[in-house]
Amino acid sequence: MQQKWYQATEVEVDSLGQNLHFYMETIEVSRLSALAFYAAGEERYKGERFYWQNREKTMTLVGLGHAHTIQNNAKNDRFDAVEAEWKSITKNCVKGQAELQPILFGGFTFDPQNSVNGEWTDFPEAYFALATYQLVLRDDKAFVSIHLIAQATQAEEQFEALRNERNQLIDAAQVEQVKMYAKPEITNYFEPYKDPYLASIDQVTALIKAKQAAKVVIARSLALQFKEQVTSPQVLAQIIDEQPESYLFGLEWHDLLFFGASPERLVKVESGRAYSSCVAGSIQRGKTPEEDEAYGQSLLNDPKNGGEHQYVVDMIADTFRKNCVEMTIPDGPRLLKIRDIQHLYTPVEGQLNDEATILQLTKHLHPTPALGGVPRIEAMSAIRKYEPMNRGLYAAPIGWLDAEGNGEFAVAIRSAALIKDKAYLYAGGGIVADSEPQSEYEETLVKFRPMLRALGGQVHE
Repeated sequence: MQQKWYQATEVEVDSLGQNLHFYMETIEVSRLSALAFYAAGEERYKGERFYWQNREKTMTLVGLGHAHTIQNNAKNDRFDAVEAEWKSITKNCVKGQAELQPILFGGFTFDPQNSVNGEWTDFPEAYFALATYQLVLRDDKAFVSIHLIAQATQAEEQFEALRNERNQLIDAAQVEQVKMYAKPEITNYFEPYKDPYLASIDQVTALIKAKQAAKVVIARSLALQFKEQVTSPQVLAQIIDEQPESYLFGLEWHDLLFFGASPERLVKVESGRAYSSCVAGSIQRGKTPEEDEAYGQSLLNDPKNGGEHQYVVDMIADTFRKNCVEMTIPDGPRLLKIRDIQHLYTPVEGQLNDEATILQLTKHLHPTPALGGVPRIEAMSAIRKYEPMNRGLYAAPIGWLDAEGNGEFAVAIRSAALIKDKAYLYAGGGIVADSEPQSEYEETLVKFRPMLRALGGQVHE
């Protein structure tokens, strides 16, 4: 194994406990596949891994093992609690070198007030991990870091064992990086809550016509049964191959893998500058360039979708005005085209003020009108009343932040939860006064396609 350079640091942890120190070591290695590194942890670290790749494909992140986890059920204070604990861990870390930054990865559930039992039972309202082994691919370079939080008296022997295991993981990844994965075989499909979902569209449109809300997003799930147990690398390999235009993510929690290919950035912060994407309003892709163009123009000119999109633009722009010293936003939306669907899309950016942070922006932006509704409080109340499932991490913020406050969160749509030999796919749509149950149902079928295809399902174009 070729190592180009080496850096090791030790800093005192501010408030996690007595005499605890944070030990970090980073090496640069050549030729390393992110998926192969993830798969190398299958035996030892299954249930403690994560995967992330940004939409531009300029950064890929993999974590194996848990040096530390931050999780809580603090309801509306969960964002602040994660931020406070992360700052205490990294207070004394070296700043200014991106390659050496420890990275925290995880997500917040869509609604901490939802207690419906199912695949998300007992999942924390905030769940983040600092990996024992962190791989970052950036600018065609690969950096592998070891993280250890321990008492000084125990650290030397522990760290030497971690170095040996790191080398074994890298070697395994370099040997296995051309491995091919077959798609799973599905034996059964089931639509949980289909009838309550269809009924909820009429219930919500009646509520909107009564002026109790302007828009409410209602979601549903599709359940798959597989012939045999499916592995995390198996499904991640499919979305990496099939959804290159999207944010790609996977987060393990015990036996559950939450994964997806989202087109939508919630917020990104880089060197004090913040970026967000207003994504709302959608239509299918065409079978020919001419048909695709016609669908796109239809979407741009459609008042229902345009209205939904403007709700999101107004809310995100208002949040940026409150947290930025200046901001820019285009006059109108453009089209964002991905494999199965096209969306209305408006980018927003601004320079953060001194008090604003990525987690504070995440706190204020979630849920956007594209995933919750308008007004937010009334829409969330309607979702709790009429949506029969627990979204868990679906439609919620998932992403990362480093010790300097840089980071990025996507909105976890086009996603699914994999548990052993079962999977649950999620999709939803914005309900307004003239929404019809059947057309909303059909829209969710289009939105299921990316995950259904990745999981071996039949997709009717």
